[in-house]
Amino acid sequence: MIVLRLDDQIVKIDAGELVGYEVDGHEFMHQKGSPGWRNSDTEMFPIIGPTAEADFKVKTPYGSAIQDQHGLLRELEYVVAHQSDRMVVFEKEYRAGTKVKNSKYPEKSWVEDLSWPYSFRFLKTVQLNEKGLKITFNISGEKGMPFMLGYHPAFKLYLENTLIKAFDKSISIPEIMKSGSKALQVSDCEVITLKDVKNLTIRTEGFGNFMLWTEVTNMLCIEPITFYPYAVEQQHLDQGFMVLNKNGAEFVVELLPF
Repeated sequence: MIVLRLDDQIVKIDAGELVGYEVDGHEFMHQKGSPGWRNSDTEMFPIIGPTAEADFKVKTPYGSAIQDQHGLLRELEYVVAHQSDRMVVFEKEYRAGTKVKNSKYPEKSWVEDLSWPYSFRFLKTVQLNEKGLKITFNISGEKGMPFMLGYHPAFKLYLENTLIKAFDKSISIPEIMKSGSKALQVSDCEVITLKDVKNLTIRTEGFGNFMLWTEVTNMLCIEPITFYPYAVEQQHLDQGFMVLNKNGAEFVVELLPF
């Protein structure tokens, strides 16, 4: 467990997963083991969304890639590349064509191994500052590599009438639950505020969209995404790809409690 501290802010990270963000004694992150979801955060890369209806295949310029829901990045292990009192950098590297064991097999998927026809390096930087918590994702790899990116954090809810503020619209937890497993799309949006006992603003750069998901009333996933995967049929997920340029790509998520 890695712990970062700054004044009354405490961050806890377990193997690259943000398992705690406490400010002045208030815990913002969903706790593993509580009802709702088995994790507290993860990354969705190089695809977002399910692929079962497409035989677990996603089209790329180098042919079809075998991908399960939300991609193969979460099946790789982070290593610590750098660490200080206020910051830690985690790294994952993947070599093109390498088979990766699918943790969903065989209980939830019939695909045992996943693969991607491009090599890439993925950095996740978690840094505390006076405004809050900044999470930066840096992607490097072959120029022209197609990809999507989604960040999937889960937040702890305290009130029965918690609201999410996006632009001038307020969204309730029952509204989100009605969307089911597809999640509720919030398009063309870079800032969302969770209004609970303590408010938390999620500000992003590079993603452009959010989706909101929960099946319980004690937690909510507020997910910055580059593409809403349910806008197309699974066979056409490639329509949502971005393309990596020679300088790579950077995406930012800020959790701002102040």
